[in-house]
Amino acid sequence: MRTGKPILLSSFHNVTPLGSAYLRDRPLFTVYPPIGARVKSGGPLSLAGNSRELAEPTHSLMSLPPVFYHYFRMPLPYARTFALQERIHQIQLTSRRTSSESHHDILLLLQHRPVYTSGRRQTEDELEVERTRLTKLGADFVTTSRGGQLTYHGPGQLVGYPLLDLARTSPPVGIREYICKMQRTIQHYLSSAHNLPYVPSEHTGVFLDPATKVASIGVQVRHRLTTHGFAMNVTQEPLVWFDQVVACGLADVRAGCIALAAAEQVQVHDVVEGLVDAFGRSYGRIMKRLELETAGEVGKAIVELEKEALEAGDWSKIPTF
Repeated sequence: MRTGKPILLSSFHNVTPLGSAYLRDRPLFTVYPPIGARVKSGGPLSLAGNSRELAEPTHSLMSLPPVFYHYFRMPLPYARTFALQERIHQIQLTSRRTSSESHHDILLLLQHRPVYTSGRRQTEDELEVERTRLTKLGADFVTTSRGGQLTYHGPGQLVGYPLLDLARTSPPVGIREYICKMQRTIQHYLSSAHNLPYVPSEHTGVFLDPATKVASIGVQVRHRLTTHGFAMNVTQEPLVWFDQVVACGLADVRAGCIALAAAEQVQVHDVVEGLVDAFGRSYGRIMKRLELETAGEVGKAIVELEKEALEAGDWSKIPTF
C-alpha cells in the first residue's frame, strides 16, 4: 500500500504534520494517510465531546476474524518487547501481501521491567543527565523516537499492544475510531470491574480526576497496521517510580492506580481477563487465547522472549536511592 506523508496526532484534538511541532504528551500517534489525501496543516481533528458517538462502529465487525491475545506472566525488557512488535508487524505485512486472510490480529498483554523512556523533546545533554540519574535508581533507560517527554513502565502496570490490521474492512477503520475504542475499553473496564468513574481531559489517556492519570494511550499506524497501545496502572508499585520524574511533562498531574482508587487488593493478572473482555466489546471482536504451539513464527518469537525474561532474573522493586 502506498502511503503519503505521515501525520502525528499529539493529543486527542490536534493534527500536526510530521516535524512541525513537538508533542507535549506521550505516546506518539503516527498516521500514514493515503497519497492524495488532503490534510490541513495544524487543522483541528476533534476527538473531544461525545466519545460514545465518535466510537460508534461503522462496520459489522463481528464478521471479522478473532483477535488472538497472549499474556506474558514475567515482566519483559522494553527494548526486546519493542523488537517483538516490529517482528510481528513485518510478519503481518508480508502475510497480507500474500493473502488478506493469512495473518492474525494480536493483542499482547504484559508488564515491563522497570524502564524510563524518553521522547524527542529532550536534548542530548538533558538525556545524559537523566539517564545517569534514573539508571542509578535501578531502572533501564531507553531513548525512543516517539514525541513527548519522559515516562515510566514497570511491574504493577498492565501494558497492552494491539497489533491489528485496520484495513480488514472497507473502508478501513479510521485512526480516530480506533483510538476512541481503545479509550472506551479502559473506561468501560474501570467502571464495570471496579466502579471507578473517569473524567474527560484535554490530555491523552484516562483520568480518574483532573489531576490523576490511571492510563496512557498511544499508538503507531503504518500501512494500516497498528503497534504500541495502552498502559494502565493496577497496583501501587509504579507510583514511586513515577514520582521520580515529571511524567509526560505534565507537572500538575500525578499517577494513580486501581488498587488505591478502588481500595482493593488487586494484582495485574487479576485484571487481564476483564480487560480482554472489554477490548472485545469495544472493538466488536471475538477474543481467543493465542495457542503458541500452533502460532507459527509469531508463537516461536513469543516463546523466545518469555525464555529471555525468565533468564533475566529479578528486578528492582523500588528505586534505589
